[in-house]
Amino acid sequence: MSNLTPPGRASAGALSVAIFYPTVLTLVYFVLLRDQSSAWQLGVGGLGKVLQFGFPLFYVYLVLKQRPRFPRRPLAGMGPSLLFGGLILIAMLALYHLVLEPAGLFDDPGEEIRKKIVGMGLSSSTAYLLFGAFYAAVHSLLEEYYWRWFVFRQLRERMSLGWSVLLSSLGFASHHVILLVVYFGARSIFTYLFIAGVAIGGAVWALIYNRYRSLIAPWLSHALVDLAIFLIGYELARDLLS
Repeated sequence: MSNLTPPGRASAGALSVAIFYPTVLTLVYFVLLRDQSSAWQLGVGGLGKVLQFGFPLFYVYLVLKQRPRFPRRPLAGMGPSLLFGGLILIAMLALYHLVLEPAGLFDDPGEEIRKKIVGMGLSSSTAYLLFGAFYAAVHSLLEEYYWRWFVFRQLRERMSLGWSVLLSSLGFASHHVILLVVYFGARSIFTYLFIAGVAIGGAVWALIYNRYRSLIAPWLSHALVDLAIFLIGYELARDLLS
């Protein structure tokens, strides 16, 4: 995955849009359109994602007029990245199977997740698995490019490493807040524990990117975490999938 040389500096306005836009988009397609047809949800969400992920390339190439270069060691950082992602995957599956599901703590969230799966038109195992594979393999890469390559890197041009990690990770976590509140409720302690987990994951991936200047390692780590999410979702909706 590429770096930029020389480093550019996005305007404060462009950086603010990049940080807050994903949260607004999630609010629109995930909450405001939740009772609309799956075509509406997927159409608005898909178009919004195209605009989101297209913005950094548009800004870097056409506004900052930069060109990317590839890192000298594209696979650097794979060890710690895969270790982190693998541990999170195991921890999530263990927490679900050994604690949350037996205690009934996923009963209400599970119903919300099942409704969302049906609402998105994922009526078969094949459709669900293809959708999950796309998110784990492709969407995770797009998020790393967006949050680490663009948002974190542009923050780093303006401020210290600590503040750059903090702000980019909070931005990364912010649109997940909406998803978690919808599924677990605003009063559930698990909502806030999971939000903290997302922010910590974003911070770790930002530090890995800062250290090795390659997106491959944090991307694969991120993909493992997304894989765990969709495996749990499959367990919750198995009986709905033909």
